[in-house]
Amino acid sequence: MHRIVTNLQVNQLSHSLTKTSTFHFKYYYISLQAIHVILVLAATFPLRSTAGRLHSHDNFRYCAISCRAIGASLTDFGGVGDGTTSNTKAFQAAISHLGQYAEYGGSMLFVPPGKWLTGSFNLTSHFTLFLHKDAVLLASQEESEWAVIEPLPSYGRGRDTEGGRYISLIFGTNLTDVIITGDNGTIDGQGESWWNKFRKGELQYTRPYLIEIMYSENVQISNLTLLNSPSWNVHPIYSSNVIVQGLTILAPVKSPNTDGINPDSCTNTRIEDCYIVSGDDCIAVKSGWDQYGIAFGMPTKQLVIRRLTCISPDSAVIALGSEMSGGIEDVRAEDILAINSESGVRIKTAVGRGGYVKDIYVRGMTMKTMKWAFWMTGNYGSHPDNNYDPNAFPSIQNINYRDMVAENVTMAARLEGIAGDPFTGICISNVTIEMAKKAKKVIWNCTDVEGVSSSVVPKPCDKLMDQESGCDFPEVPLPIDNVEIQSCYYRRKFPLGDHVLKHL
Repeated sequence: MHRIVTNLQVNQLSHSLTKTSTFHFKYYYISLQAIHVILVLAATFPLRSTAGRLHSHDNFRYCAISCRAIGASLTDFGGVGDGTTSNTKAFQAAISHLGQYAEYGGSMLFVPPGKWLTGSFNLTSHFTLFLHKDAVLLASQEESEWAVIEPLPSYGRGRDTEGGRYISLIFGTNLTDVIITGDNGTIDGQGESWWNKFRKGELQYTRPYLIEIMYSENVQISNLTLLNSPSWNVHPIYSSNVIVQGLTILAPVKSPNTDGINPDSCTNTRIEDCYIVSGDDCIAVKSGWDQYGIAFGMPTKQLVIRRLTCISPDSAVIALGSEMSGGIEDVRAEDILAINSESGVRIKTAVGRGGYVKDIYVRGMTMKTMKWAFWMTGNYGSHPDNNYDPNAFPSIQNINYRDMVAENVTMAARLEGIAGDPFTGICISNVTIEMAKKAKKVIWNCTDVEGVSSSVVPKPCDKLMDQESGCDFPEVPLPIDNVEIQSCYYRRKFPLGDHVLKHL
């Protein structure tokens, strides 16, 4: 048995936008490396029978943090891609069977072309889920297809309602080495019915997310299109060593809480080369809600965000909070394009949150048509219940923004700290903001903040004192930057079944 594995750096993904007079945009996704399907495997195995033999697929390469030794198609487990037949049991059966090969090189489930209606299913360790470019997962709209699970311990309750929450479409917990990827295949959450129930107050439990991975390490989510999530799209939580890469995330800009990517109490995370149109924050960095987040005590730290394009007229491109009670630190964002969005970077917190947001570094952001370039909010309420500590003041310090340009901006900055608990260490340098024709009369609004600025146009408020030097941005890479992506090879026509284990 042999497999072809070469260590290659991931080729950068190219993005371009074509602008029209009504602020509609066409997105072109270009993968510079052939990223097709699945797997590395033995050329042949002695077989006792043809039972369990896979259907043949073409040879192809794909990129992943880990290559696999065993693979199968969803059709081998009774999957039907007609858009109407439920495939929930097929996914569950496939992953249950493939999970037995974790210690023998791992496994991959290939989703071929078709429309695959499904409810929620759980992933397993040392496993890859791969969607063909013409494969579409359609999330079931039957609530019976969605199990109800306990609230997140760092939140204490569901975000939509008190109590539990519907499990995510693709879910995993306590996993190691799990990959969700494809050749830009699609996952459609069909969220409109969920949005309508939320707006009407008809939900008994919190809406499901598209992808949630909990208590896990070595996670990759890449090269997919995510549509119409019922709520948040991608939610890694209580996890480490996470790569989110090459996603196209689309939802109506008025859809409720359709955040793009929400790293939550995670360490060592890399988000890059993504295009997001959202009804809420494109990236929302979180770490727990009030007293529950304080007690859980797991910060989000060592986070890299780069080469992001975002459209979100009513929310932020990058939001820090509002649930940040476990702490947020060492966030590095660069090469960001923000278009027709409420704010470029927003810090959201309040008395009762506790926790901290510190050591935040943003550079190389381009903003086009914004309400606020910079926004900090110290009065963002929305508490889980009335048992929060009114003396739990958040600490906001060492916030660095540099090397930015913005045009058609209504207000340069709205920086509102907390009386008696000012936000400190704010630094803004080498920033040029072109104001809109109907800009606010007050261009900079600064209360309960302290900091410095240099080479900023228009001139900032007096609370950001002039200094000669620019703001910081760390040059030493984080550990997640050193994670290599491999070129993996899938070979058509290989066996599957318990007899394989006897020959490995």
